[in-house]
Amino acid sequence: MCAYVLVVDDDPEQAELVHRYLLTEDHSVRVVRDGRSAIDEVRYTRPDLVILDITMPTVDGLDLCGVLRRDFDVPVLVISGEANGSEPAADDHLTKPYDQPELLARVRALLRRPPPVTGRVTPPLRIGHLALDPLSHEVWVGDRQIECTPAEFRILATLVAAPDRVFSRAQLLEQAYGMDGPITARTIDAHVVNLRRKIEADPRRPAYLRTVHGAGYKVTDGGTAEAV
Repeated sequence: MCAYVLVVDDDPEQAELVHRYLLTEDHSVRVVRDGRSAIDEVRYTRPDLVILDITMPTVDGLDLCGVLRRDFDVPVLVISGEANGSEPAADDHLTKPYDQPELLARVRALLRRPPPVTGRVTPPLRIGHLALDPLSHEVWVGDRQIECTPAEFRILATLVAAPDRVFSRAQLLEQAYGMDGPITARTIDAHVVNLRRKIEADPRRPAYLRTVHGAGYKVTDGGTAEAV
């Protein structure tokens, strides 16, 4: 089962190790370094699993578990240096040191679990006739479904979740890729070109995905197109 996994760890070496392990089973992996970034990522893109370290800046790992359990239906695997049993808010607990087979076995077990029945419905993100479903990762323009890559979806979800807010290329790169993603502005420009081909009636005069010259990109309600 290939899944989208969010790794939350401020230790670059440990995060990269988990990243490499997960890629061996073809999972899509996103790495963030602190709890606040993790909450934003879960809110915008709804990962299938969150793997997090207990000790982090800004928002402590235990506090983050509580937020995820309260506000989102996502399984959580906690990694820590203490053999103190499962954390109350986490679905599973893994103690350092661990090896690749052990981590992947825990991941497979969590991904096989049926989602909890909570009655809570996650509404799609909408602006104009453009809609994104964070749970199914589906994109629609009116009644037409759009196929997006994972990176394209994360970029578009980031923009649609904050209409009219301008995001720099560096900010969109951070949303689109894990630690080892290509760090070039042209990468984002290429994704924007592809997204415009998919969602715009006239990609040369985009109504949704606008360029803000010298600053980055934003999404508007599609009411008035502009040349870029």
